[in-house]
Amino acid sequence: MSFSTCPTCFNTLEWSWEEAFDKFGFGDGDDLVMTEHVAAVLRAHGYTVLVAAWGIHNATITSIKTAAGEELIPLERIEFCYDDARDFLPKHIVEVLDAAFPDGEEVVL
Repeated sequence: MSFSTCPTCFNTLEWSWEEAFDKFGFGDGDDLVMTEHVAAVLRAHGYTVLVAAWGIHNATITSIKTAAGEELIPLERIEFCYDDARDFLPKHIVEVLDAAFPDGEEVVL
């Protein structure tokens, strides 16, 4: 897990990039929600990323597309926002996110 210091409460919070694809991620939206930070990494690698509200207080990544328009979240074969992102995302996406958010390292806001 990565960690960040909350700019509001100044507590150190642990989190993982997988939570950006999970309906209950980031304390079900009650903790520091890092979905846009995860999306920014993917955008910096050339992907088109859509973030949308999921429920009343959380946000998830709902789409990742290549430059050619290929959708990388296989909505037809997963239970969206409930399945583990490591199980359905392409290996190269998992590698990009693991490299950007290594276990035990701080993500500075």
